[in-house]
Amino acid sequence: MKQTLALVLFLLVATPMVFAQANQDCGIKYNLFKGDFKAKKYDAAFDNWMWCMDNCPSLSINIYKYGAKIAKYKLAHASEADKKAAADLVMRVYNQRIKYYPTKNLARVDNDIATFKAEHGASESEVYEWLEKAFKIDPTALSAKNMYRYFDIVLSKNKDTNPQLVFDTYDEVAEGVDNKFAVYSKKIDAINAKDSTKLSSKDIRHKKLYQQILTNLSLVEGGLDAKLASISTCENLIPLNKKYFEEKKNDKVWLKRAVSRMYTKECTADPFYDTLVEQYVKTDPSPQASVFYAGILMEKGQSTKAMDYFKQAIAQETDPYKKAQGLLRVAQILGKKGRKSEARSYAYKALKFQPSMGKAYLVIASLYASSANSCGTDVVSKRMVYVAALNKARKAKSVDPSVSSLANRFIRAYSKNIPTKKDLFVAGVKPGSIHRIGCWINETVRVPNY
Repeated sequence: MKQTLALVLFLLVATPMVFAQANQDCGIKYNLFKGDFKAKKYDAAFDNWMWCMDNCPSLSINIYKYGAKIAKYKLAHASEADKKAAADLVMRVYNQRIKYYPTKNLARVDNDIATFKAEHGASESEVYEWLEKAFKIDPTALSAKNMYRYFDIVLSKNKDTNPQLVFDTYDEVAEGVDNKFAVYSKKIDAINAKDSTKLSSKDIRHKKLYQQILTNLSLVEGGLDAKLASISTCENLIPLNKKYFEEKKNDKVWLKRAVSRMYTKECTADPFYDTLVEQYVKTDPSPQASVFYAGILMEKGQSTKAMDYFKQAIAQETDPYKKAQGLLRVAQILGKKGRKSEARSYAYKALKFQPSMGKAYLVIASLYASSANSCGTDVVSKRMVYVAALNKARKAKSVDPSVSSLANRFIRAYSKNIPTKKDLFVAGVKPGSIHRIGCWINETVRVPNY
């Protein structure tokens, strides 16, 4: 009896000491591997990191954040005989992270697994399985490349049998792209708002990273549109939307997407477009719906009422990025109606809310270029309008590298139309001098200095 009691007392005293020792060891091993990791000594970090993986897997999420990089480093430097074991170790890192931290950025982890699988020869169906998991949790967690990959798989599987699913997926991916655009555009605008002479190296590094992300997203946006082009014609969209209209007419998300698709593909001349927009406004009297409805009123000649809806829509929106997007759409609609001065005004208003919006400058550039004949009286004065347009296209590229591809097309086109040396000589205009463009543009530009 005395022996039993002594054993119990020993265990009561010793057990906390064992746990304390284990916790102490975990802390020591963790700090050792973290120090080596931060110094980029991945081989040196390996043993202590693996000890933490085996003995204290819930100590810190950094075991998995840092560990993924260590495991991938080992995989990259493994011999052919060790490749499979090294790849299995990478997956062990991901699986343990999901097990011990199931609510921490799970969609991003699924995205990373999909990327890893794709890079190491997994089947399309296996990659798709992980992409779909991530997409269902949070579409914005997918990388730009994986957004494109996910839609491409859905398109190839369903374009002939289920076009509605293809369009729905496209809309969800496009909205994910747009949301990511908003996040990183705001980050860039915040950095741009600082004194450029006092930016830290971290600001400069982050700005470069964010701009690259936006460029990648722009490439995805263009790629998605190109992929969808073959089936997203008015001939396909109109009957498809009509088919689902009765079933979906109270579904504001479906209405928004159907209207946006028909607007983007310029199917607005069909009477069914008006039906869709009117139902959209009725179901969801949101700022976005009001802008589309104002466009219809504009087409019907009800300009005053249309402008009231435009103003109401912009006033309702509280998010600066969405407000900028709404103002840009108003500028585009007014531009198509030939109300160029008003269109430019709305484009500049958009820039007040999102200074890095290159598309707004491109809208202004196209408005200028379309006015060359009406805002000039001779060869030089007409061609100088293209100089003004060229300046705006270059400005778009400088503030928003993500539109570089589109801006470059504008730049090439306008550069061909600016005054030549011969034009200036014949007209007696001095290269490098100041030129005033009249008309609605009313802007001063510099003559090309050949």
